[in-house]
Amino acid sequence: MADAPRDQLARLWAGWRIPVYGADDDLRAQHIPDGMSLFEGIEQSDLADDVTYIVWRGETCFALLNAYPYNTGHVMVLPKRAVVDLDGLTAEESAELWAGVQMAHSAVKAAFKPQGVNIGINLGPASGAGVPNHLHVHVLPRWSGDTNFMTTVAEARVLPESLPDVWKKLKAAWP
Repeated sequence: MADAPRDQLARLWAGWRIPVYGADDDLRAQHIPDGMSLFEGIEQSDLADDVTYIVWRGETCFALLNAYPYNTGHVMVLPKRAVVDLDGLTAEESAELWAGVQMAHSAVKAAFKPQGVNIGINLGPASGAGVPNHLHVHVLPRWSGDTNFMTTVAEARVLPESLPDVWKKLKAAWP
């Protein structure tokens, strides 16, 4: 954690003997062809869904786990092609995107039994978009008291489950 840049939160996986996920360990990012966005490359890679953490594939959109989640169960729904803003979506993409968000919401509720769910989009770097060239809708479970001193004081998040375990739960719960 000492090497984490000051503007980024470290992620501390609390599961016993679960490996820490970092940028160098993300197999998904290592298979991105030139000219593709991160998410296009992940979706079009030859890697299995349990490696890419893709939970659902539709005709124009798909859903995958966030590799650097705010909370356990953090899933993103997005179009298959890189679209910067909502205005760039086709009617078909827009309809399937929101249908995917509804499915993600249902899966998150079924898999994690949260007390609430955050759903949101950060459009553009000024809004906090980590991948500003490919819009994505965040869907993540929330519980009363799920924020604590670790984020504020230690610039870290404690996540009780590994990405493979979260993927299995969401995949099984996907409607």
